[in-house]
Amino acid sequence: MDKLFFLFYSCVSIFIYIIVLPFLFLLSFKSKYRVSIPARFFLWRNPPLDGDGVWFHTCSYGEARAIKPLVDVLPKVLLRMTSTTQTGKSVIEGYTKQSRYLPFEPLLFWWLRPQRALIVMEAEFWYLLFVLAKRRGAKTLLVNARMNDRSFPKYLKMRWFYRQIFASIDAVYAQTQTDKERLEMLGATNVTVTGNIKLASLPKITRRLVKPEGMLLCAASTHDGEEALVLEAFAALKKEMPDAKLAVVPRHPERFEKVAALVAAFAKQEQMTWHRFSDNMSLQDDIVLIDKMGELVNLYAVSDMVILGGAFVPVGGHNAAEAAQFGCKIISGPHYFNQKDIFEAVEGIAIVEPANLTRRVLQHAQMKPARLKTKTDMTPILEQLNDVL
Repeated sequence: MDKLFFLFYSCVSIFIYIIVLPFLFLLSFKSKYRVSIPARFFLWRNPPLDGDGVWFHTCSYGEARAIKPLVDVLPKVLLRMTSTTQTGKSVIEGYTKQSRYLPFEPLLFWWLRPQRALIVMEAEFWYLLFVLAKRRGAKTLLVNARMNDRSFPKYLKMRWFYRQIFASIDAVYAQTQTDKERLEMLGATNVTVTGNIKLASLPKITRRLVKPEGMLLCAASTHDGEEALVLEAFAALKKEMPDAKLAVVPRHPERFEKVAALVAAFAKQEQMTWHRFSDNMSLQDDIVLIDKMGELVNLYAVSDMVILGGAFVPVGGHNAAEAAQFGCKIISGPHYFNQKDIFEAVEGIAIVEPANLTRRVLQHAQMKPARLKTKTDMTPILEQLNDVL
Protein backbone atom coordinates (compact mmCIF):
# COMPACT_ATOMS: atom_id res chain seq x y z
CA MET A 1 0.00 0.00 0.00
CA ASP A 2 1.27 3.46 -0.91
CA LYS A 3 1.26 5.32 2.43
CA LEU A 4 1.35 8.77 0.84
CA PHE A 5 -1.63 7.95 -1.37
CA PHE A 6 -3.49 6.49 1.64
CA LEU A 7 -2.92 9.71 3.61
CA PHE A 8 -3.87 11.93 0.66
CA TYR A 9 -7.04 9.98 -0.17
CA SER A 10 -8.14 9.86 3.48
CA CYS A 11 -7.73 13.62 3.90
CA VAL A 12 -9.58 14.38 0.66
CA SER A 13 -12.48 12.06 1.54
CA ILE A 14 -12.83 13.64 4.99
CA PHE A 15 -12.76 17.13 3.44
CA ILE A 16 -15.46 16.18 0.91
CA TYR A 17 -17.54 14.65 3.68
CA ILE A 18 -17.46 17.86 5.72
CA ILE A 19 -18.34 20.00 2.68
CA VAL A 20 -21.38 17.94 1.64
CA LEU A 21 -22.82 17.39 5.13
CA PRO A 22 -25.35 20.28 4.92
CA PHE A 23 -26.63 19.07 1.54
CA LEU A 24 -26.92 15.50 2.79
CA PHE A 25 -28.86 16.69 5.82
CA LEU A 26 -31.42 18.43 3.61
CA LEU A 27 -31.58 15.49 1.20
CA SER A 28 -32.30 13.10 4.08
CA PHE A 29 -35.78 14.62 4.44
CA LYS A 30 -36.83 13.20 1.07
CA SER A 31 -38.78 9.97 1.50
CA LYS A 32 -36.50 8.07 -0.88
CA TYR A 33 -33.43 8.76 1.29
CA ARG A 34 -34.99 9.10 4.73
CA VAL A 35 -33.37 5.90 5.98
CA SER A 36 -30.31 5.37 3.78
CA ILE A 37 -28.67 8.81 4.07
CA PRO A 38 -28.86 9.07 7.88
CA ALA A 39 -27.52 5.51 8.12
CA ARG A 40 -24.69 5.91 5.61
CA PHE A 41 -23.53 9.45 6.35
CA PHE A 42 -24.51 10.00 9.99
CA LEU A 43 -24.41 6.37 11.28
CA TRP A 44 -27.97 6.82 12.52
CA ARG A 45 -29.19 3.42 13.74
CA ASN A 46 -26.30 1.86 11.85
CA PRO A 47 -24.01 0.22 14.43
CA PRO A 48 -20.85 -1.66 13.34
CA LEU A 49 -21.12 -5.26 12.23
CA ASP A 50 -19.94 -7.84 14.72
CA GLY A 51 -16.34 -8.81 14.06
CA ASP A 52 -14.76 -12.13 13.05
CA GLY A 53 -17.25 -12.91 10.27
CA VAL A 54 -17.42 -13.20 6.49
CA TRP A 55 -18.51 -9.81 5.19
CA PHE A 56 -20.35 -9.47 1.88
CA HIS A 57 -20.84 -6.05 0.31
CA THR A 58 -23.26 -5.52 -2.56
CA CYS A 59 -24.65 -2.35 -4.07
CA SER A 60 -28.17 -2.90 -5.30
CA TYR A 61 -31.09 -5.33 -5.40
CA GLY A 62 -29.78 -7.43 -8.30
CA GLU A 63 -26.32 -7.89 -6.79
CA ALA A 64 -27.75 -8.68 -3.37
CA ARG A 65 -29.87 -11.45 -4.89
CA ALA A 66 -27.00 -12.72 -7.03
CA ILE A 67 -24.75 -13.32 -4.03
CA LYS A 68 -27.19 -15.88 -2.57
CA PRO A 69 -25.39 -19.01 -3.90
CA LEU A 70 -22.31 -18.02 -1.90
CA VAL A 71 -24.28 -16.96 1.15
CA ASP A 72 -26.12 -20.29 1.25
CA VAL A 73 -22.96 -22.38 1.66
CA LEU A 74 -21.60 -20.44 4.65
CA PRO A 75 -22.56 -20.82 8.32
CA LYS A 76 -25.23 -18.24 9.06
CA VAL A 77 -23.51 -17.25 12.29
CA LEU A 78 -20.57 -15.91 10.25
CA LEU A 79 -22.60 -13.81 7.80
CA ARG A 80 -22.09 -10.05 7.75
CA MET A 81 -23.81 -8.00 5.02
CA THR A 82 -23.79 -4.41 3.78
CA SER A 83 -25.44 -2.57 0.91
CA THR A 84 -25.55 0.99 -0.36
CA THR A 85 -29.16 1.12 -1.59
CA GLN A 86 -32.54 0.69 0.04
CA THR A 87 -33.52 -2.13 -2.31
CA GLY A 88 -30.24 -3.93 -1.69
CA LYS A 89 -30.69 -3.57 2.06
CA SER A 90 -34.16 -5.11 1.84
CA VAL A 91 -32.63 -8.26 0.30
CA ILE A 92 -29.67 -8.73 2.65
CA GLU A 93 -31.93 -8.40 5.68
CA GLY A 94 -33.37 -11.75 4.60
CA TYR A 95 -29.95 -13.37 4.91
CA THR A 96 -28.95 -12.25 8.40
CA LYS A 97 -29.70 -9.74 11.15
CA GLN A 98 -26.09 -8.63 10.74
CA SER A 99 -27.11 -6.40 7.82
CA ARG A 100 -26.23 -2.74 7.53
CA TYR A 101 -25.93 0.18 5.15
CA LEU A 102 -22.29 0.71 4.16
CA PRO A 103 -21.12 4.00 5.70
CA PHE A 104 -19.43 6.66 3.59
CA GLU A 105 -15.72 5.93 3.31
CA PRO A 106 -14.13 8.18 5.99
CA LEU A 107 -16.59 6.85 8.59
CA LEU A 108 -15.15 3.37 8.06
CA PHE A 109 -12.14 4.35 10.19
CA TRP A 110 -14.41 4.20 13.26
CA TRP A 111 -17.07 1.79 12.03
CA LEU A 112 -15.17 -1.12 10.47
CA ARG A 113 -14.32 -4.07 12.72
CA PRO A 114 -11.86 -6.88 11.88
CA GLN A 115 -13.42 -9.65 9.75
CA ARG A 116 -12.16 -12.97 8.41
CA ALA A 117 -12.95 -12.01 4.82
CA LEU A 118 -14.45 -9.19 2.77
CA ILE A 119 -16.28 -10.22 -0.41
CA VAL A 120 -17.32 -7.37 -2.73
CA MET A 121 -19.57 -7.79 -5.75
CA GLU A 122 -18.86 -6.64 -9.30
CA ALA A 123 -17.58 -3.04 -9.46
CA GLU A 124 -17.89 -1.57 -5.96
CA PHE A 125 -14.41 -0.01 -5.98
CA TRP A 126 -14.27 1.72 -2.60
CA TYR A 127 -10.61 2.36 -1.81
CA LEU A 128 -10.86 2.70 1.98
CA LEU A 129 -13.21 -0.26 2.22
CA PHE A 130 -10.58 -2.62 0.79
CA VAL A 131 -7.57 -1.00 2.44
CA LEU A 132 -9.00 -0.83 5.96
CA ALA A 133 -10.53 -4.32 5.78
CA LYS A 134 -7.19 -5.78 4.69
CA ARG A 135 -5.19 -3.82 7.27
CA ARG A 136 -7.50 -5.21 9.96
CA GLY A 137 -6.92 -8.81 8.94
CA ALA A 138 -9.52 -9.66 6.29
CA LYS A 139 -8.88 -11.65 3.14
CA THR A 140 -10.24 -9.39 0.39
CA LEU A 141 -12.03 -10.79 -2.67
CA LEU A 142 -13.73 -9.13 -5.63
CA VAL A 143 -16.27 -11.54 -7.13
CA ASN A 144 -18.41 -11.50 -10.26
CA ALA A 145 -16.12 -8.73 -11.45
CA ARG A 146 -16.91 -7.18 -14.80
CA MET A 147 -15.83 -4.26 -16.96
CA ASN A 148 -18.28 -3.47 -19.74
CA ASP A 149 -17.58 -1.74 -23.04
CA ARG A 150 -19.07 1.56 -21.94
CA SER A 151 -17.24 1.82 -18.62
CA PHE A 152 -13.81 0.46 -19.50
CA PRO A 153 -12.45 3.54 -21.37
CA LYS A 154 -13.34 5.74 -18.37
CA TYR A 155 -11.70 3.32 -15.92
CA LEU A 156 -8.61 3.09 -18.13
CA LYS A 157 -8.05 6.85 -17.91
CA MET A 158 -7.94 6.43 -14.11
CA ARG A 159 -5.81 3.28 -14.03
CA TRP A 160 -3.34 4.96 -11.67
CA PHE A 161 -6.15 5.15 -9.10
CA TYR A 162 -7.46 1.61 -9.62
CA ARG A 163 -3.94 0.19 -9.22
CA GLN A 164 -4.05 1.54 -5.66
CA ILE A 165 -7.35 -0.26 -5.03
CA PHE A 166 -6.28 -3.58 -6.56
CA ALA A 167 -3.12 -3.51 -4.44
CA SER A 168 -5.41 -4.29 -1.48
CA ILE A 169 -7.45 -7.04 -3.18
CA ASP A 170 -6.12 -10.56 -2.66
CA ALA A 171 -8.06 -12.29 -5.45
CA VAL A 172 -10.40 -11.29 -8.27
CA TYR A 173 -13.02 -13.57 -9.85
CA ALA A 174 -14.12 -12.30 -13.26
CA GLN A 175 -17.20 -13.15 -15.28
CA THR A 176 -15.44 -13.57 -18.65
CA GLN A 177 -11.99 -13.74 -20.19
CA THR A 178 -12.50 -10.22 -21.58
CA ASP A 179 -13.30 -8.94 -18.11
CA LYS A 180 -10.17 -10.65 -16.81
CA GLU A 181 -7.93 -8.96 -19.38
CA ARG A 182 -9.47 -5.54 -18.78
CA LEU A 183 -9.18 -5.85 -15.00
CA GLU A 184 -5.53 -6.85 -15.32
CA MET A 185 -4.92 -3.73 -17.42
CA LEU A 186 -6.26 -1.73 -14.47
CA GLY A 187 -3.82 -3.41 -12.09
CA ALA A 188 -5.69 -6.48 -10.87
CA THR A 189 -3.63 -9.56 -10.04
CA ASN A 190 -4.55 -13.15 -9.21
CA VAL A 191 -7.59 -12.99 -11.54
CA THR A 192 -9.63 -16.15 -12.23
CA VAL A 193 -12.56 -16.52 -14.64
CA THR A 194 -15.47 -18.19 -12.83
CA GLY A 195 -18.47 -17.09 -14.91
CA ASN A 196 -21.44 -15.05 -13.78
CA ILE A 197 -22.68 -15.82 -10.28
CA LYS A 198 -26.14 -14.63 -11.31
CA LEU A 199 -26.42 -17.84 -13.35
CA ALA A 200 -25.47 -20.11 -10.45
CA SER A 201 -28.84 -20.03 -8.75
CA LEU A 202 -31.76 -18.96 -10.92
CA PRO A 203 -35.20 -18.64 -9.30
CA LYS A 204 -37.37 -21.76 -9.31
CA ILE A 205 -41.11 -22.03 -9.75
CA THR A 206 -43.24 -21.63 -6.63
CA ARG A 207 -46.59 -22.45 -8.21
CA ARG A 208 -47.53 -24.66 -11.17
CA LEU A 209 -49.77 -22.70 -13.49
CA VAL A 210 -52.03 -24.35 -16.06
CA LYS A 211 -50.87 -23.49 -19.56
CA PRO A 212 -53.75 -22.37 -21.81
CA GLU A 213 -54.27 -23.84 -25.26
CA GLY A 214 -52.47 -22.00 -28.03
CA MET A 215 -49.40 -19.79 -27.78
CA LEU A 216 -48.79 -17.99 -24.48
CA LEU A 217 -46.92 -14.72 -24.90
CA CYS A 218 -45.46 -13.21 -21.70
CA ALA A 219 -44.64 -9.49 -21.56
CA ALA A 220 -42.17 -9.55 -18.67
CA SER A 221 -40.99 -6.71 -16.40
CA THR A 222 -42.48 -4.00 -18.60
CA HIS A 223 -41.98 -0.27 -18.04
CA ASP A 224 -43.96 2.80 -19.03
CA GLY A 225 -44.36 2.92 -22.80
CA GLU A 226 -43.62 -0.76 -23.36
CA GLU A 227 -47.08 -2.20 -22.71
CA ALA A 228 -48.50 -0.24 -25.65
CA LEU A 229 -45.84 -1.74 -27.96
CA VAL A 230 -46.63 -5.24 -26.71
CA LEU A 231 -50.38 -4.82 -27.10
CA GLU A 232 -49.93 -3.63 -30.68
CA ALA A 233 -47.81 -6.69 -31.47
CA PHE A 234 -50.29 -8.99 -29.75
CA ALA A 235 -53.19 -7.59 -31.79
CA ALA A 236 -51.31 -8.54 -34.97
CA LEU A 237 -50.45 -11.99 -33.61
CA LYS A 238 -54.06 -12.59 -32.60
CA LYS A 239 -55.18 -12.17 -36.21
CA GLU A 240 -52.90 -15.03 -37.26
CA MET A 241 -53.38 -17.14 -34.11
CA PRO A 242 -56.85 -16.55 -32.62
CA ASP A 243 -56.14 -18.82 -29.64
CA ALA A 244 -52.99 -16.89 -28.59
CA LYS A 245 -52.92 -15.51 -25.04
CA LEU A 246 -50.97 -12.65 -23.45
CA ALA A 247 -49.77 -12.24 -19.86
CA VAL A 248 -48.61 -8.70 -18.99
CA VAL A 249 -46.26 -8.38 -16.00
CA PRO A 250 -45.43 -4.75 -15.11
CA ARG A 251 -42.09 -4.35 -13.35
CA HIS A 252 -43.33 -2.05 -10.58
CA PRO A 253 -46.49 -2.64 -8.48
CA GLU A 254 -47.28 1.07 -8.35
CA ARG A 255 -48.04 0.89 -12.09
CA PHE A 256 -50.63 -1.91 -11.83
CA GLU A 257 -53.62 0.44 -11.95
CA LYS A 258 -52.29 2.44 -14.89
CA VAL A 259 -51.56 -0.71 -16.87
CA ALA A 260 -54.95 -2.16 -15.96
CA ALA A 261 -56.65 0.92 -17.47
CA LEU A 262 -54.54 0.57 -20.61
CA VAL A 263 -55.34 -3.14 -20.98
CA ALA A 264 -59.05 -2.55 -20.33
CA ALA A 265 -59.26 0.10 -23.06
CA PHE A 266 -57.32 -2.05 -25.51
CA ALA A 267 -59.43 -5.16 -24.81
CA LYS A 268 -62.63 -3.20 -25.35
CA GLN A 269 -61.34 -1.75 -28.62
CA GLU A 270 -60.17 -5.13 -29.93
CA GLN A 271 -63.14 -7.07 -28.49
CA MET A 272 -60.91 -9.27 -26.34
CA THR A 273 -61.41 -10.67 -22.87
CA TRP A 274 -59.11 -9.84 -19.95
CA HIS A 275 -58.83 -10.13 -16.18
CA ARG A 276 -56.53 -9.45 -13.25
CA PHE A 277 -54.48 -12.35 -11.95
CA SER A 278 -55.26 -11.26 -8.36
CA ASP A 279 -58.96 -11.91 -9.11
CA ASN A 280 -58.54 -15.13 -11.08
CA MET A 281 -55.30 -17.13 -11.28
CA SER A 282 -56.17 -18.77 -14.60
CA LEU A 283 -54.62 -17.78 -17.93
CA GLN A 284 -57.67 -18.50 -20.05
CA ASP A 285 -58.69 -14.98 -21.14
CA ASP A 286 -57.07 -13.28 -24.10
CA ILE A 287 -55.09 -10.99 -21.79
CA VAL A 288 -54.18 -11.46 -18.14
CA LEU A 289 -52.67 -8.64 -16.09
CA ILE A 290 -50.29 -10.17 -13.55
CA ASP A 291 -50.80 -7.83 -10.62
CA LYS A 292 -49.15 -10.02 -7.98
CA MET A 293 -45.45 -10.07 -7.13
CA GLY A 294 -43.37 -13.23 -7.35
CA GLU A 295 -45.23 -14.87 -10.24
CA LEU A 296 -42.90 -14.12 -13.14
CA VAL A 297 -40.81 -17.29 -12.95
CA ASN A 298 -44.01 -19.35 -12.73
CA LEU A 299 -45.18 -17.71 -15.97
CA TYR A 300 -41.86 -18.35 -17.69
CA ALA A 301 -42.34 -22.05 -16.99
CA VAL A 302 -45.49 -22.17 -19.15
CA SER A 303 -44.75 -19.43 -21.72
CA ASP A 304 -43.89 -20.08 -25.35
CA MET A 305 -42.46 -16.64 -26.04
CA VAL A 306 -41.26 -13.81 -23.80
CA ILE A 307 -41.03 -10.14 -24.63
CA LEU A 308 -38.55 -8.97 -22.01
CA GLY A 309 -39.11 -5.37 -20.98
CA GLY A 310 -36.80 -2.71 -19.65
CA ALA A 311 -34.90 -2.60 -22.95
CA PHE A 312 -37.37 -1.01 -25.38
CA VAL A 313 -36.99 2.13 -23.26
CA PRO A 314 -33.58 3.16 -21.83
CA VAL A 315 -33.88 1.37 -18.49
CA GLY A 316 -31.05 -1.12 -18.93
CA GLY A 317 -32.87 -4.43 -19.41
CA HIS A 318 -33.69 -7.33 -17.10
CA ASN A 319 -32.37 -10.84 -16.43
CA ALA A 320 -32.96 -12.95 -19.57
CA ALA A 321 -31.47 -16.07 -17.96
CA GLU A 322 -34.57 -16.54 -15.81
CA ALA A 323 -36.67 -17.16 -18.93
CA ALA A 324 -33.91 -18.94 -20.87
CA GLN A 325 -33.73 -21.73 -18.28
CA PHE A 326 -37.20 -22.81 -19.48
CA GLY A 327 -36.34 -22.65 -23.18
CA CYS A 328 -38.66 -19.77 -23.99
CA LYS A 329 -38.24 -17.83 -27.20
CA ILE A 330 -37.08 -14.37 -26.10
CA ILE A 331 -37.39 -10.96 -27.72
CA SER A 332 -35.92 -7.84 -26.11
CA GLY A 333 -34.98 -4.30 -27.03
CA PRO A 334 -31.63 -2.60 -27.67
CA HIS A 335 -31.29 -0.85 -24.29
CA TYR A 336 -30.00 -3.79 -22.21
CA PHE A 337 -26.79 -2.09 -21.07
CA ASN A 338 -27.21 -3.13 -17.41
CA GLN A 339 -27.65 -6.78 -18.39
CA LYS A 340 -24.98 -7.12 -21.08
CA ASP A 341 -23.21 -9.88 -19.15
CA ILE A 342 -26.41 -11.91 -18.85
CA PHE A 343 -27.44 -11.36 -22.48
CA GLU A 344 -24.03 -12.55 -23.64
CA ALA A 345 -24.49 -15.73 -21.60
CA VAL A 346 -27.84 -16.54 -23.30
CA GLU A 347 -28.04 -17.86 -26.85
CA GLY A 348 -31.03 -17.07 -29.04
CA ILE A 349 -32.27 -13.69 -27.79
CA ALA A 350 -33.77 -11.59 -30.61
CA ILE A 351 -32.83 -7.93 -30.15
CA VAL A 352 -35.17 -5.59 -32.02
CA GLU A 353 -35.92 -1.88 -32.17
CA PRO A 354 -39.34 -0.90 -30.75
CA ALA A 355 -40.68 -0.16 -34.24
CA ASN A 356 -39.87 -3.71 -35.35
CA LEU A 357 -41.41 -5.58 -32.42
CA THR A 358 -44.65 -6.49 -34.18
CA ARG A 359 -42.85 -7.87 -37.21
CA ARG A 360 -40.51 -9.96 -35.01
CA VAL A 361 -43.41 -11.41 -33.02
CA LEU A 362 -45.07 -12.48 -36.27
CA GLN A 363 -41.82 -14.23 -37.22
CA HIS A 364 -41.93 -16.38 -34.07
CA ALA A 365 -41.80 -19.62 -36.08
CA GLN A 366 -38.29 -18.73 -37.26
CA MET A 367 -36.99 -18.22 -33.72
CA LYS A 368 -35.19 -20.88 -31.71
CA PRO A 369 -35.73 -21.43 -27.99
CA ALA A 370 -33.21 -19.50 -25.90
CA ARG A 371 -30.65 -21.41 -23.83
CA LEU A 372 -27.84 -20.69 -21.40
CA LYS A 373 -24.47 -21.13 -23.11
CA THR A 374 -22.14 -20.52 -20.16
CA LYS A 375 -21.81 -22.08 -16.74
CA THR A 376 -20.60 -20.76 -13.43
CA ASP A 377 -17.94 -22.46 -11.33
CA MET A 378 -17.79 -21.08 -7.79
CA THR A 379 -15.24 -23.67 -6.63
CA PRO A 380 -12.22 -21.28 -6.66
CA ILE A 381 -14.12 -18.76 -4.53
CA LEU A 382 -15.23 -21.41 -2.04
CA GLU A 383 -11.68 -22.71 -1.75
CA GLN A 384 -10.50 -19.23 -0.81
CA LEU A 385 -13.24 -18.92 1.81
CA ASN A 386 -12.49 -22.35 3.27
CA ASP A 387 -9.08 -21.00 4.27
CA VAL A 388 -10.68 -18.49 6.64
CA LEU A 389 -13.53 -20.61 8.06
